[in-house]
Amino acid sequence: MKTDLASSRSVYAAILLLGIVSLLGDVVYEGSRGLVPDYLAFLGSSAFIIVFVGRFGEFLGYALRLVSGVLADTTRAYWAFIFLGYGLIVAIPLLGFTNLWWIAIILVLLERIGKAVRSPARDAVLSIVSKGVGAGKAFGIHELLDQIGAILGPLIVAALMFYSGNNYGLTFSFLLVPFLALVAFLVFTYNRVGQSRPSDAGKVEEKGEKGGRLGGAFYIYTSAVLLNTIGLIPYELILLKASAILQPMNQQWLVPLIYLLIQGIDAPTALFAGYSYDKFKIKVLALPFILSIFPTLFAMTNADLRALLFAAVFFGLVLGMQESIYRAAVSEFAPISSRGTAYGIFNTAYGVGMLSSGFVYGLIATFNPPYAAIVLYVFVVQAAAVVLLVKAYSESVKA
Repeated sequence: MKTDLASSRSVYAAILLLGIVSLLGDVVYEGSRGLVPDYLAFLGSSAFIIVFVGRFGEFLGYALRLVSGVLADTTRAYWAFIFLGYGLIVAIPLLGFTNLWWIAIILVLLERIGKAVRSPARDAVLSIVSKGVGAGKAFGIHELLDQIGAILGPLIVAALMFYSGNNYGLTFSFLLVPFLALVAFLVFTYNRVGQSRPSDAGKVEEKGEKGGRLGGAFYIYTSAVLLNTIGLIPYELILLKASAILQPMNQQWLVPLIYLLIQGIDAPTALFAGYSYDKFKIKVLALPFILSIFPTLFAMTNADLRALLFAAVFFGLVLGMQESIYRAAVSEFAPISSRGTAYGIFNTAYGVGMLSSGFVYGLIATFNPPYAAIVLYVFVVQAAAVVLLVKAYSESVKA
């Protein structure tokens, strides 16, 4: 019993360490995200380039995970990918040392590539070290810590801009401090957790796994998440509509607080969803799929700010589950030896879904179709996603 307790404590310690690494990373790159567009404009970049680079960077950050996931599984050098991916976050503080917009864009894209490099390997390691306590709890705790960093980062950057008199260079340069803390803590985490790696665990397949291949249930599940993501309204559109309402009252400073509302709801939701997932498994995913309908219903009513706040609340709920139990469920469909590949494919599909969602809702915002047509679109897409989710669950039970 004492051995089991000690083992459990060791697992939770590993999960917390990996979570704190992500927290420190988020302080740097999430802190910069609200400032990068203004900085690029300050350096002379056009609005088109700023928007395109933002979306292209997000796409790279997800699409390249397929390549890095496969390479991580092939080489078994999971920690090398983790170190390289987190190391590329240095591109953000380096923004403070350039006054050329095209160099700044390269640095922004490098940071997004770094996220693509590290994510599948990190998720694979996290899914391994969590064995015995539940993937849902592991990814829930990880996402909670991740989102704490996502909240602290923008607050730190806002304070730096305020006290430096809107000095972009000084603000970005200061982020070198949390980056160095990230590197130091990553080394410490590797020394503590590095022995629990998929390269070792992958030598022995879990009970019921066959040949380490990804089965049909995995691809059906990934397709369900793809549809769910395509049907979910982007948070940028919620903020844009809020800005249009607040601008005549000269209260646009409230818009970032709505973003913080989303992040603040995301964090505890991820934790509670993780514990629910370990109890109910993939069946609990039906809840966020259904909840994904409501952000669009509230945001597209052309109503008041209250409706947009409700949209932000529901978006935060869904986002917290997307980034925790959606990822945890991958471990149900993927053998250990193919975890990196599985997370690479899954995250690539998630990125395609985000890009598609931006395109669809961009058209909706441009042409302003009837509200009934928008409602029909959302219900059809999310209903199809739920059907695929049920099918994936049935396939996994058969296996």
